[in-house]
Amino acid sequence: MAFVILAPCETEKAGECATVCPVDCIVEGTDQFYIDPDVCIDCGACKAVCPVDAIEEEYDLTPEQEVYLEKAEAFFANE
Repeated sequence: MAFVILAPCETEKAGECATVCPVDCIVEGTDQFYIDPDVCIDCGACKAVCPVDAIEEEYDLTPEQEVYLEKAEAFFANE
């Protein structure tokens, strides 16, 4: 399981999540931050510090939010 960064990050990009991640799986993209689902250890540190509540667990996503998991997977596939 992994965490996923959602729509509120697209306008905020605060970055606290990247600084607290113990495995450095959060990377800044041009439009938002992304969590590498293959590296995330599901510790929840990022979710706890996100000032815009933009981070959810992969299995708690609504069907409308699943596009953000797909965006993250595509981002890291092209890296």
